Amino acid sequence: MKAHDGMYLDGAWRPAAGADTIEVVNPADEQVIGRVPAGDASDIDAAVRAARAALPGWAATPPAERAARLAALRDALAAREDEIAETVTAELGSPLPFSRSVHAALPIAVAGSYAELAATHAFEERTGNSTVLLEPVGVVGAITPWNYPLHQIVAKVAPALAAGCTVVLKPAEDTPLVAQLFAETVHEAGVPAGVFNLVTGRGPVAGQALAEHPGVDLVSFTGSTAVGRRIGALAGAAVKRVALELGGKSANVILPGADLARAVNVGVANVMSNSGQTCSAWTRMLVHRDEYEQAVTLAATAAAKYGDRIGPVVNATQRARVRGYIDKGVAEGARLVAGGTDSPHPRGYFVSPTVLADVTPDMTVAQEEIFGPVLTMLRYEDEEDALRIANGTVYGLSGAVWAADDAAAAAFARRMETGQVDINGGRFNPLAPFGGHKQSGVGRELGTHGLAEFLQTKSLQF
Repeated sequence: MKAHDGMYLDGAWRPAAGADTIEVVNPADEQVIGRVPAGDASDIDAAVRAARAALPGWAATPPAERAARLAALRDALAAREDEIAETVTAELGSPLPFSRSVHAALPIAVAGSYAELAATHAFEERTGNSTVLLEPVGVVGAITPWNYPLHQIVAKVAPALAAGCTVVLKPAEDTPLVAQLFAETVHEAGVPAGVFNLVTGRGPVAGQALAEHPGVDLVSFTGSTAVGRRIGALAGAAVKRVALELGGKSANVILPGADLARAVNVGVANVMSNSGQTCSAWTRMLVHRDEYEQAVTLAATAAAKYGDRIGPVVNATQRARVRGYIDKGVAEGARLVAGGTDSPHPRGYFVSPTVLADVTPDMTVAQEEIFGPVLTMLRYEDEEDALRIANGTVYGLSGAVWAADDAAAAAFARRMETGQVDINGGRFNPLAPFGGHKQSGVGRELGTHGLAEFLQTKSLQF
């Protein structure tokens, strides 16, 4: 596995300020596959200074030229699609087919969407006697997670570059290799020096230094709600903007009359995807009492089929956390109908695909984000009860509704307190805004709404 021993600063790979390193471990076999520098505040400062120096030139670059660089970035990513997939599989443990179809393919599509937006978006408009200008917010500090390591990078960096911002990226310490690969593609795409900068490091050191640096105008963070609160506090002290994509506990509501078998099978697949390490996963399945036991049987059967088809969770700490939630669920009265805490493999951070039935809304596993391959199943009495349960957490990131027809499902979905809802198995749309209500975050990613996060307005009166 190739890894750089420096940081990508001001258009070149440069040595880190210190000698500390981070080991990269393959979670499937627990073997060290690489090491990267553990950057500190001085590395962040150098990166921010480079980004600030490059900002005036990049902000003044015509949108058509910014679009051309993003198109070149898309092409550079596409040319290395296999390498991307193999890298994510090695450092995240994702099965290679999923790495190819999602971890590699989705970022390429998102980069392409912002190449098109940069070329077509109206960065100024007339209203009354004013010209309203949409200008780059400035230097962006992007802090990304390990669960979708390249997608989350592209979902922040691509719109920031399209808007005319410059960027300092601090990727997750568990999956830094694909971030280094991304920096190589940025260089290959001809993005000017200093417009994009990469510092690998640990969250409490490099991440905090980036969030509180006075030269950063906006912090875009994806991760846990707890860390998001800390990022928001650091940014708030300097009155700088934040975009926060945080946790979720999304409800999958199956209304009477829906295709029960399809709804359950798709719901189980959604939770098991990426080993359950998806913030928008539908981890609470809500079923009417008359169909509940049938749904439990279907879910247990579906989960058992996954077995070796899902990869490990990212590290030993995460495995212990997920297993702890399973134990807590059973201790609080949930019925274990599939999976459990026994490991399906002698090595690696694997967790068995698990289904917990007879979960009630007040249980810990119904309220807190588990972030592993664990489905909780809850029964409801009627639609009002289902809505109360669906909206009854501090989160509001995603969700799903299944009904006899799309109109009935959409009517229910309109009352859900969440940022995105899939109707009767609606496909993911990379152009639709993605983000949360309540403690699931602030701001949106993807499409024009994602671009807007990196723009600020100025009005000229004539």
